[in-house]
Amino acid sequence: MKKHLIKSVKENSIAYELGIEEGDTLLAIDGFSPKDVFDYQMYCENDYIVVEIEKKDGEIWEFEIEKDEDEDLGLEFDSGMMDDYQSCRNKCIFCFIDQMPKGMRETLYFKDDDSRLSFLQGNYVTLTNMDDDDINRIIRYNLAPINISIHTMNPELRCKMLNNRFAGEKLKYLDVLTDAGIEINGQIVCCKGVNDLDELDYSISQIEKYIPYMKSMSIVPSGLTKFREGLYPLKLFNKEDAIANIEIIEKWQKHFKKKYGSFVVQASDEWYIMAEKEIPKAERYEGYIQLENGVGMTRLFIDEVKEKLDSIEGDDREFSVSTFSGKLIHKFVDDACHDIMKKFPNVKIHNYLIENDFFGRTITVTGLLVGKDIINQLKDKELGQRLVIPCTTLKSGEKIFLDDITVDDLENILQIPTVIVKSSGGDFVESMINPDYKGLDYSTSNRYEQ
Repeated sequence: MKKHLIKSVKENSIAYELGIEEGDTLLAIDGFSPKDVFDYQMYCENDYIVVEIEKKDGEIWEFEIEKDEDEDLGLEFDSGMMDDYQSCRNKCIFCFIDQMPKGMRETLYFKDDDSRLSFLQGNYVTLTNMDDDDINRIIRYNLAPINISIHTMNPELRCKMLNNRFAGEKLKYLDVLTDAGIEINGQIVCCKGVNDLDELDYSISQIEKYIPYMKSMSIVPSGLTKFREGLYPLKLFNKEDAIANIEIIEKWQKHFKKKYGSFVVQASDEWYIMAEKEIPKAERYEGYIQLENGVGMTRLFIDEVKEKLDSIEGDDREFSVSTFSGKLIHKFVDDACHDIMKKFPNVKIHNYLIENDFFGRTITVTGLLVGKDIINQLKDKELGQRLVIPCTTLKSGEKIFLDDITVDDLENILQIPTVIVKSSGGDFVESMINPDYKGLDYSTSNRYEQ
């Protein structure tokens, strides 16, 4: 029987009223020992349950509980998952973690491939460490949508790309899940000369049979750092490659839209920027369902900045502020800054391009910039009255960069006060024009509280 240590009990909850305490252990609900948080929540849904608790002194207490359906017991456990995370069994040829230098914090090297994190945090899974019982459990609990890293619909090529001899046969679970009505968001990480062009065309053609349960599938180019010694010899995409892959994606978008009323497949922003093509309009992104994969972030930022500026009156306020961005989106942030200064002529904004020397200059996204590079490249620069830091560069909920340099370290070295801005065009405008803008409050567990 699996035991679950109780970390805390919510005040005035059912468990609190029953005398269950921090340090007690949950043993069973209705005679079943929960494997994880999904089992626990499912077992708690009934309006009458029997809960077995082991007290700190070892005494076993049994409670017969009548409650409203779905009413929470008020227990919080040592692990939010109530189980260990499942690690990845693959060695993908494009894996970013394999391309990181040594000496970073230990948690950055953990490769998760846990379907439960797909529902809890939006992570993508490859299906390679799942069996029939895992799939049936998803169907039984109707856990959807599930985010799946497909990469290719060619079984043999999938084995090669994931370095896992079972990777190809696991594609069968796409049929099992969609036959059961489970919705899927997919992704393909494109590697030049491997699964792009004709292979990409084939993979997209094969997902049609999963529509409408295949709600979306993003196509993103692989990111290559300078730490690739001994790894698969991948090459960078160029402008011509990006144009060719966009043509394939847009061909299928037109087909899917006409036949099913949805574009389904989406190209990440990097393809359009690399191809020097206009970023598609908002309608193409259908509610930005793949935003976390870098699909539509640029369009959303552009539109949010415009909406914010259209909603306010310009004036003669005086303010001097600085910010920074990675190469990929620098032009669009620059355009936003110029639009802001046009409306507020006495506001002076410095938007500095930060090159990624830590991972290599082939890494161009703002979210992978590190504290050391930011500090080194902003030294002796005109920074104004404060520096605005994009929240994407920081660890979730903490004021710390990927290289463990803290925001306090940066402030002390650059001798500049900082504010952390949300990933929102409207908030970006506020951070540039409003000296009282407080930004994200990292004193709470809610990263998005202002």
